Amino acid sequence: MTSPVSPRSPESSAPAEVPFRYTAALAEQIELKWQQEWVERGTFFAANPDGDLTDGDGAHAKAGAKPFFVMDMFPYPSGAGLHVGHPLGYIATDVVARHRRMQGDNVLHALGYDAFGLPAEQFAVQTGAHPRTTTEANIEIMARQLRRLGVAHDPRRSFATIDPGYVRWTQWIFLQIFESWYDEDAVRPDGGRGAARPVSTLVEAYENGRPLPDGGSWAELDEVARRKVIDSQRLAYVSETPVNWCPGLGTVLANEEVTSEGRSERGNFPVFQRTLRQWNMRITAYADRLADDLALIDWPEKVSAMQRNWIGRSEGAHVHFEVTDADEPLTVFTTRPDTLFGATYVVLAPEHPLVDQIVAGADEAWGDDIPQVWRGGASTPAEAVAAYRREAAAKTAVERQADAGRKTGVFTGGYALNPVNGESLPVFIADYVLMGYGTGAIMAVPGGDARDFAFAQAFELPIVYTVQTPEGFAGDAAWTGDGAVVNSANETLDLNGLTVAEAKTRMIDWLEAEGAGERTITYRLRDWLFSRQRYWGEPFPIVYDENDLPVALPDDLLPVNLPEVPDYAPRTFDPEDADSSPEAPLSRNTDWVELTLDLGDGPKTYRRDTNTMPNWAGSCWYYLHYLDPEHRSGQVVDPELEQYWMGPGHNPGDTHGVGGVDLYVGGVEHAVLHLLYARFWHKVLYDLGHVASREPFYKLFNQGYIQAHAYTDARGSYVPAAEVVESEDGFTWNGEQVFQEYGKIGKSLKNVVSPDEMYAAYGADTLRVYEMSMGPLDLSRPWETRAVVGAQRFLQRVWRNVVSEETGEVTVTDEAPALETLRLLHRTIAGVAEDMAEMRINTAIAKLIVLNNHLTSLPAVPRAVAEPLVLMVAPIAPHLAEELWQRLGHERSLGHEPYPALDEQYLVEDTVTCVFQVQGKVRGRAEVSPDITEEALREAALADANVQRALDGRGVRTVIVRAPKLVNVVPA
Repeated sequence: MTSPVSPRSPESSAPAEVPFRYTAALAEQIELKWQQEWVERGTFFAANPDGDLTDGDGAHAKAGAKPFFVMDMFPYPSGAGLHVGHPLGYIATDVVARHRRMQGDNVLHALGYDAFGLPAEQFAVQTGAHPRTTTEANIEIMARQLRRLGVAHDPRRSFATIDPGYVRWTQWIFLQIFESWYDEDAVRPDGGRGAARPVSTLVEAYENGRPLPDGGSWAELDEVARRKVIDSQRLAYVSETPVNWCPGLGTVLANEEVTSEGRSERGNFPVFQRTLRQWNMRITAYADRLADDLALIDWPEKVSAMQRNWIGRSEGAHVHFEVTDADEPLTVFTTRPDTLFGATYVVLAPEHPLVDQIVAGADEAWGDDIPQVWRGGASTPAEAVAAYRREAAAKTAVERQADAGRKTGVFTGGYALNPVNGESLPVFIADYVLMGYGTGAIMAVPGGDARDFAFAQAFELPIVYTVQTPEGFAGDAAWTGDGAVVNSANETLDLNGLTVAEAKTRMIDWLEAEGAGERTITYRLRDWLFSRQRYWGEPFPIVYDENDLPVALPDDLLPVNLPEVPDYAPRTFDPEDADSSPEAPLSRNTDWVELTLDLGDGPKTYRRDTNTMPNWAGSCWYYLHYLDPEHRSGQVVDPELEQYWMGPGHNPGDTHGVGGVDLYVGGVEHAVLHLLYARFWHKVLYDLGHVASREPFYKLFNQGYIQAHAYTDARGSYVPAAEVVESEDGFTWNGEQVFQEYGKIGKSLKNVVSPDEMYAAYGADTLRVYEMSMGPLDLSRPWETRAVVGAQRFLQRVWRNVVSEETGEVTVTDEAPALETLRLLHRTIAGVAEDMAEMRINTAIAKLIVLNNHLTSLPAVPRAVAEPLVLMVAPIAPHLAEELWQRLGHERSLGHEPYPALDEQYLVEDTVTCVFQVQGKVRGRAEVSPDITEEALREAALADANVQRALDGRGVRTVIVRAPKLVNVVPA
């Protein structure tokens, strides 16, 4: 048993008469002591059911203990360290984890570091320091601040994504995806259809007669051609892809990394559309599963909606249009095939492959019948299209959609034949139509679509309404409301008079019968662009052979480590140089890029891929590494451990049996990027049999932000908030008037408050209590340093209710608590347990304050109440609670002490007032037991003297009893 901490040091400023007051100095002694104790004892080691990872006593998971896996979103270790806004989620998960341990659960709570990424690389470029050196130093800073906060992580399971052992498995998972294809007919373990399967099964299917995508014969292909067929169907594949090229960063970006203004999320540089050879992940194969399975997990509806919208599933039809001078028909996807009779023109994306054919077959010069507004100021269709394409190439997909209101475009010189009425529809190109979405073409129905209506007006095109417009409609806008179908009939199809839903079905049936279209589903989701022209990322475990085809490296050559390079920066360009091309840092180390290997058919020269993976790669699977950091079975995760911690059925709340992490806490800003990517990787691993859970994260909780005052000067520039002076006249900085606002805490607003400052001024437990008591966890809340003292005073009262501030002696008594105190204690036990289960930590603290204040009013605090109070306080203020628990005579840490037992008899009120009525009028009252039976209450009412007086000898027709508060006697 360790000794309690000594009284405050002599240099402390506390008054001499209270040498044992709970102050920041005493809190620091207590906190450092117990943080060291927890490490030495292994107090928060999470025990696996077998193997080397046991609890602090060397025992495996207790039989019958429910596994509970709680996780924080992967932190990136910034050189600036934490500010007080960062710990909010970490404290919350720590509180939940500690409470669940007290409930008897076997809790796994660990924290690693997402250490690859652009900030470290940019710092390396500026300073010349290796990104690993600065990143590891940043991790040390963050780990120190979190340890000082008292978070109860299992340190044995911590890691960083840059660790070679972790990189090895990230690369291994990439190769699992590379060596897979999506078989839409495969039956999964969950009974669904469609799953990833090894590419060897695809080769076998072709060898057994499976038709090739182009209808050719497998037997007639040479080895290179066969590999190209297989490579085109892999889940990880290389292709010429329209990408978001950012010259200012020297790299390409995923759509999700580009802002709505068409600029890079990092650095705010312009982003341009280019076509480059890049790695892609076929996430689109999982679109339906990613959308549908959201219904199986416990996520905030806001996040689920964001993912569904990003996936963007649309049901409708493909319609085929014959096009002049084109070798093949034009296919358009529409969700409103019922409006086909109202199509009056067609628009293609400028990059659409049919554009060149159409222009090549068009007249060399504009005909006299072509309106000037169609020509784009050019003298020929070819010139108009070329000029417009140059303009569109300078914009990103996001910018093009944002600029759709400008309604720019040019006529290609060609026409498409409407299959329902034979009319020739002029074919335009316009930049608001994107090649990466749908088919890169739209049929325009200006009578039913506001965007098409505006374009038709701008280009003097006809407008036909196919839905009955209301009386008084002026025809000066599109009609997007409901109504009967009109103007929609030919010799074999009549939609007039039908509802829109009926007309959709009838039209699709007709298109399929005529061979002019078919039912289909399309998605907004695009395949995941997976290449980055950066140094600080995972190298691809791929080499290219003499045919420039990708070859997977064998497992014994993993990990592929980053080489030394003379310059960490990708070549950057003028941010406006749209014609520049990527040059990755890894390409500068030719000794690493070119290598000789024997991969089974003799030594050959190969070339490495000089791109690296995006920073999302390491965060796609890190939760699995927590379970099995040693990879004891030689797999990415031991199946038994994954089944124990995450498998279907381990969580009673998981009624759909999908499995996953029991509680995942993090910001809503990761709704589309990390969460969507991680779900995709997990489903591939599930299909291939590496995990039993269908989803990675069963329950998701989004915490709010902590905001703080920020101050701007007359120019709108932010000034250091800590240096602002408040007076009756407002706020000043260096004698200059400044203006107060609220904003998210951060360096850009110059309003950072470091947790180190709070540790020094109040102690970690006070910071924990303050952040948890500020309001509901899922809402943003304002930081107010002056209010922190309220949390400190609560802890001082808890301390004072157990320990004398004058002598340091324990002051609790062994006398039995009064009935009133017992009732309040057990109401608190019940209320705190309920609040904790729902993550209402702020209201749990409020209940503890009420109980603590009650104890403060007593002449002496009974041990029978002090000890349950300390246990309930422990998840929120663990250091103080541990110290008090030890002073109360307990040798072991309270980290695994059971939560206080509830005695329900003390939840029952003594009596309630029951009203006795006769014919609806109150005639008497009685104090009765809350659980009195209806029969006993009936007898009590009839025996009441006032009731008998009101009856005045009359008989009783009926007695209406509403136990325990009302009896109404109805006379005969």
